[in-house]
Amino acid sequence: MALCFRVLRLGKKNKPNQISLPPPLLPYFPSSSSGLTEVEIMEKKRWDSLESWSMLLEPGVSGNLDANSGTQKEEWMADLSQLFIGNKFASGSNSRIYRGIYKQRAVAIKMVKIPDQDEKMRETLEREFNSEVSFLSRLYHPNIVQFIAASKKPPVYCIITEYMSQGTLRMYLHKKEPYSLSTETILRLALDISRGMEYLHAQGVIHRDLKSHNLLLNDEMRVKVADFGTSCLETQCRSTKGNMGTYRWMAPEMVKEKPCTRKVDVYSFGIVLWELTTCLVPYQGMTPVQAAYAVAEKNLRPPLSTTCSPILNSLIKRCWSVNPAKRPEFSYVVTVLEKFDHCLKEGLPMTVHQELRIGSSLLDLFKFKGCIQANSSVPVPA
Repeated sequence: MALCFRVLRLGKKNKPNQISLPPPLLPYFPSSSSGLTEVEIMEKKRWDSLESWSMLLEPGVSGNLDANSGTQKEEWMADLSQLFIGNKFASGSNSRIYRGIYKQRAVAIKMVKIPDQDEKMRETLEREFNSEVSFLSRLYHPNIVQFIAASKKPPVYCIITEYMSQGTLRMYLHKKEPYSLSTETILRLALDISRGMEYLHAQGVIHRDLKSHNLLLNDEMRVKVADFGTSCLETQCRSTKGNMGTYRWMAPEMVKEKPCTRKVDVYSFGIVLWELTTCLVPYQGMTPVQAAYAVAEKNLRPPLSTTCSPILNSLIKRCWSVNPAKRPEFSYVVTVLEKFDHCLKEGLPMTVHQELRIGSSLLDLFKFKGCIQANSSVPVPA
């Protein structure tokens, strides 16, 4: 490779050297010790005192990724002797993410520590790890982050994926002025997300934690869906209760801990699309719990942009409908966005032949030779 790295050999007893790499731009996972028992706090301090968890990894081929299956998925196993660890750039109460090199390729390495004392937490982390590896290893799409390898050798598990150099969509939007993204940029980013989610749902998978923090950007500023730790097969999710996502992006039925369908992802996409049109954080000034209560009990939604195209505002409102059955499928979302994008790029006549009404089919708006004007003044209820 053109880049030069100091090699870090795993499994050494002495303190490993850290590779000096440029500051990365990937998700930050805030840690918190609130609500922890004394034993858990001591355990956390012990882990936090380790400058690098890489010293806990043993060199060689990783162990079986699914201890209950009885079969080794050799194509998934990481050859840890080929893994070189760089700088840590994100951390949480149970995970750290490093930049590194795997078989001469730049990668992101998500390490998960498996606690000794907390059996319930250990089971949860095991389940999330197995879920993420199981889904990522069989998903192949330009808008899904690419899985490379994984290792399951206690006390540290790791998942190796492609390195997304431009960080999260949330970080990208945080740097922008409110309402500053052009319609063309919004459509490009929204299409990447919706295409990835259309593929995911076609595979029978529900993400359950779609948010701007879990959408990553590469060098070409293309978006890829990431973090499948709370994902599940739709056939299994129907009987699963509990709020597995993140409150500000969570569908009201999930807040109420009702069984969910794939439409919870459509709701979350509506919030993400709102973020793209405003560059703001949803429900600013409210705590996550306050936002969840307002969404589930008061039917509150973020205020729509007054400068955004009515076609996008209408789509947002359909996506975050309180009734899951009224939310569109991602195939429909992709079609609408593609047609709108086509109109803008081709410069076709921009006339509207019918009134835009919330609840009417957006596709009907494209059943004419003209297109929708990006800055049309057609009113959209707030």
